[in-house]
Amino acid sequence: MFTSEKGVVEEWLSEFKTLPETSLKSYATNLKDKSSLVSSLYKVIQEPQSELLEPVCHQLFEFYRSGEEQLLRFTLQFLPELIWCYLAVSASRNVHSSGCIEALLLGVYNLEIVDKQGHSKVLSFTIPSLSKPSVYHEPSSIGSMALTESALSQHGLSKVVYSGPHPQREMLTAQNRFEVLTFLLLCYNATLTYMPSVSLQSLCQICSRISVCGYPRQHVRKYKGVSSRIPVSSGFMVQMLTGIYFAFYNGEWDLAQKALDDIIYRAQLELYPEPLLVANAIKASLPHGPMKSSKEGTRCIQVEITPTSSRISRNAVTSMSIRGHRWKRHEQPDNNNDTTELGILVIPEISVTNVAGERTGNGEKGRTVGEIDAQHLQGVQETATDPRTESKGLPEIRRQKSVRKMMEDGINSPGRVQF
Repeated sequence: MFTSEKGVVEEWLSEFKTLPETSLKSYATNLKDKSSLVSSLYKVIQEPQSELLEPVCHQLFEFYRSGEEQLLRFTLQFLPELIWCYLAVSASRNVHSSGCIEALLLGVYNLEIVDKQGHSKVLSFTIPSLSKPSVYHEPSSIGSMALTESALSQHGLSKVVYSGPHPQREMLTAQNRFEVLTFLLLCYNATLTYMPSVSLQSLCQICSRISVCGYPRQHVRKYKGVSSRIPVSSGFMVQMLTGIYFAFYNGEWDLAQKALDDIIYRAQLELYPEPLLVANAIKASLPHGPMKSSKEGTRCIQVEITPTSSRISRNAVTSMSIRGHRWKRHEQPDNNNDTTELGILVIPEISVTNVAGERTGNGEKGRTVGEIDAQHLQGVQETATDPRTESKGLPEIRRQKSVRKMMEDGINSPGRVQF
């Protein structure tokens, strides 16, 4: 660590001690623009033997419990690096050098599990139902669901998953270590949209390191330092994937891609189903190339909005559209020269012999509507003989539908025939 960087950190430590409470908000607003201070603090955290590590951890905890939102986020941006340093020191069996980092992590955890009144928090997550629309899907695009007794009993019910209450911890042990670290990563992921690029880069790097340390891939990645395996839990890996998924769409494509591959590699070795499911789902949904993302402004994961119901139903296939298509196919052209005279009825023919050409129905071309109506009232049914089918001995086609009914339905409605 250079002398100039050390001086920046020492100035930051002394400045906050003499800061009046009325200037806390303006101080917090200007703090995020000090990039040189942030890079210097990262170097302090990465050196467990640094004499500045303990006062830095103490001040970061003071920031977090001050209640100022900007100071809280300033502390959270270092959380991935703090977790990596703690795990690396724990893997090397040098527990004494990680005391201040462990105290900071425990302090943040114990503050997050209680509300302002000191009561234990219970986090709730509502699992979305496919029967209700969201920004990700439209129920009408899925199709109709069978109204079974089981489906009706579940209609309108939403499943809620609860997390907590979490017990307070006085120290980190091998038994509760990843319970605490998983919850801390959950808090970090809740503020991902406020994290700077340097924090997302740190997240991707530590996820990759944690996944491959002690395995043959560590030599491929050329990671030095820790050579022993770092145990991880399934839930901790899922929280790592949540942050990596965000980094993909916010300017850190290459680092996120490397971290995703390493997590899949580790999950396959550990046979963890949840991380494998989430990681492969992320990998399958990624575009073919890096996403263009602005470094400024609000960050978000880009999703494609499902079309609304009106857009879907415009070209939907319904029984009415099928019926209309069948009528159009059998309708006669309106510009036929033989039907220009007023009062002339032409009965369309449905060919059953696959013989090309058209003929007038039942030999009644040229007969007026009145004559046909009178003949129908007398109960007379004429037999039509097709000269093209007479020699083949095919059965005659008899007209059975009422002409009056056809006239009510429309002049060009197709007649019903019986063989």
